Amino acid sequence: MMKIKLFFIGCISFFIAGFVPTLLAADKPNIIIILADDLGYGDLGCYGNPTIRTPNLDRMAAEGLRFTDFYAGNCYCTPSRAALLTGRLPIRSGMSGRRGSHVLYPNSLGGIPAEEITISEALKAKGYATCAIGKWHLGDAPEYSPTKNGFDNFLGTPLSNDSPPIDPKFHKIDTLSQNPDFLHFDIPLLRGTNCVERPVDQTTLTQRYTEEAIRFMNENKKKPFFIYFAHTFPHVPLFASEKFKGKSLRGRYGDTVEELDASVGTVLEWLRKEKLEKNTFVFFTSDNGPWLNRNQNGGSAGLFRDGKGGAWEGGYRVPAIAHWPGKISVGVNHGIANAMDLFNTALHLADAELPKDRPMDGIDLTPVLFGKKQQVRDTQFCYYADILCAVRRGKYKAHFVTHDGYSKEEPAKHDPPLLFNVAEDPSERFDVAAEHPEVVAEMTKIYNEHLAAVTHGKSQY
Repeated sequence: MMKIKLFFIGCISFFIAGFVPTLLAADKPNIIIILADDLGYGDLGCYGNPTIRTPNLDRMAAEGLRFTDFYAGNCYCTPSRAALLTGRLPIRSGMSGRRGSHVLYPNSLGGIPAEEITISEALKAKGYATCAIGKWHLGDAPEYSPTKNGFDNFLGTPLSNDSPPIDPKFHKIDTLSQNPDFLHFDIPLLRGTNCVERPVDQTTLTQRYTEEAIRFMNENKKKPFFIYFAHTFPHVPLFASEKFKGKSLRGRYGDTVEELDASVGTVLEWLRKEKLEKNTFVFFTSDNGPWLNRNQNGGSAGLFRDGKGGAWEGGYRVPAIAHWPGKISVGVNHGIANAMDLFNTALHLADAELPKDRPMDGIDLTPVLFGKKQQVRDTQFCYYADILCAVRRGKYKAHFVTHDGYSKEEPAKHDPPLLFNVAEDPSERFDVAAEHPEVVAEMTKIYNEHLAAVTHGKSQY
């Protein structure tokens, strides 16, 4: 009799061991990070844009938490994405770039290092289904693909949608044009590592990405899922589908943003329909500020100085909206936050441990999201390539090196640094260093201590 009891106890234990992880995984929230490309702080209705209609993102902000002082991981595409997915400054992984080579190109030999731990790898280990959609830009060789970095599925492009051009003479023409030709760009659409279409019809990208997100969610709605949804637009060249082409008051740039807004609306509506809205954390932001020298094909940084490619506020400060009905504290947050913080936040929500064998730069945002704190981060470091240019602490920002985005001038060093009160002077027009020597001394100490402590990873460029 005792043997029979032990046999049944053993069977029950085996059953529990096999199914409890699945049951626990089912209680974890779904996580969706939606990343726009080159979208400026001033390009959404909820951030004050007067002509671009973004009703879905505006509703997302009204129902969720809108950040006013949220910083991208970097002022360029590749390092910004590396920072978001790893929770680490790109200088640590060798993904920061260097002067003249800020992002990965078709001839770049490197990519995101295998030893880096991505959000997707950490969440997959906790039972999440994982999917990357859209622009990757962290290495186009197979060994650097999303499916080698914790993603079960990938549909998207390996690089920016202007790289490579079939003929360099078309590049400037099409990136400045309101009617570019996608046939001028040798852009592959990949599923996993297999090419689906080349050159891809870029007028269909936003729609196809959205359909992929819905397909993936339908297939995985019975278990927790993570989607990294990195839109191609509004990076130039600008394309919109026939439904949105010519409909915006803001020209082709507005067309692409309004189609992106509709995509967000489709994802949120699916969550509502499937009654998963209250179990899904959705975060929307941009990879860096607007590409201003693309003229009307570039966006707006709002009040902020400069744009993409610079360490001024316009290059780093971006729109950011968190949405999770019934969970997130609704309103506007004025605390400093950074895209790297999404790594820590996602792992906390999934009950996953942070890596302990490396320095981490992200900070868990859940106290801010749930209304317990106004901010958890007090310092923001702004790099230009591998140069530490500026430090923000509280309301002050010190610039030790200045360089306007895409300027051909050499970066200018400042000793003592320029100092701006970015709460009172968000456009960084009035240097107040002479009035606050004690703040300059504090910022210089923070700057020097960071430079002394940070280790540069082997450059992947």
